[in-house]
Amino acid sequence: MLKFLNSTPARVVTAFLLLQAALLYSAIRPEFIPPSQPLSQVPATVGPWQLVAEGVVEKETLDVLQADDILNRFYRSGNSEAGLFVAAFRSQKTGKTPHSPKNCLPGSGWTPLPGSGEVSLDVGGPAPITVNRYIINKGNDYSLVLYWYQSRDRVVASEFKAKFWVMADAIRLNRTDTALVRVLVPIANRDQETAERTATNFVHTFYSSLLAHLPS
Repeated sequence: MLKFLNSTPARVVTAFLLLQAALLYSAIRPEFIPPSQPLSQVPATVGPWQLVAEGVVEKETLDVLQADDILNRFYRSGNSEAGLFVAAFRSQKTGKTPHSPKNCLPGSGWTPLPGSGEVSLDVGGPAPITVNRYIINKGNDYSLVLYWYQSRDRVVASEFKAKFWVMADAIRLNRTDTALVRVLVPIANRDQETAERTATNFVHTFYSSLLAHLPS
């Protein structure tokens, strides 16, 4: 009997039962909803980037997203433009979860092109962040997209890892808040390198300001 209890199958079963008990406990106790500032208070000017327009999110899209707070803006720095979209969720225990741009943008007529992947960006912190990068096309228009999932100071590119961390945070911290952050930069004259530099500069400039308006 003692030999079985020390075996790998017994350890797996024990770990599964402990995880199941932790999930049950986290599901029945009141969730901690951390305070946060409204995304509308994100600065209109950060460094050389200035707000030029507030984007409109249609009611049908809002009903699908079910986010607790949304920011949809367009910024400009010289001749460079960037769109910033943030969907913040204070809790995911009720079934509200971020929708991947890989699924949403094709529904708006955009087509993802080959060459998607992950890139590392310097945001002025102790370590770079890793985000998703891909190119989309609609007619003659091309854009570069960067996006990630933000929970406190954690940046996650993978949808699957983001779901894992939601479960882990629910167990450890009794909270499931997260935000989807998407940056979109138009590609002029098929010049992807310039668009990538613009997107990288935008994220580097805005990252700390954005964190200040998300739960810590």
